Amino acid sequence: MWMIMMFIFITELLFYTWCRVQNVQHGYEISREAHNQKKLIAYQNNLKIELARLKSPDRIAKIATQQLGLIMPTTDKTILMP
Repeated sequence: MWMIMMFIFITELLFYTWCRVQNVQHGYEISREAHNQKKLIAYQNNLKIELARLKSPDRIAKIATQQLGLIMPTTDKTILMP
């Protein structure tokens, strides 16, 4: 009878220890993913800033005139649609 009680006690102790270890590991994983999320949000903000810079009308006009050789049309070359 005494051996059965010891076996049950040791089994409960091992199960409790296993639960605590799993809890700590999940805590570390949550912390790691929270840090990863912060890095991704910062990266997303940088991409939004870069997109706004690339969409700048001044930049587009500069590329159109310097690299593509485009010019603003004169009044005699514009056609008004009714």
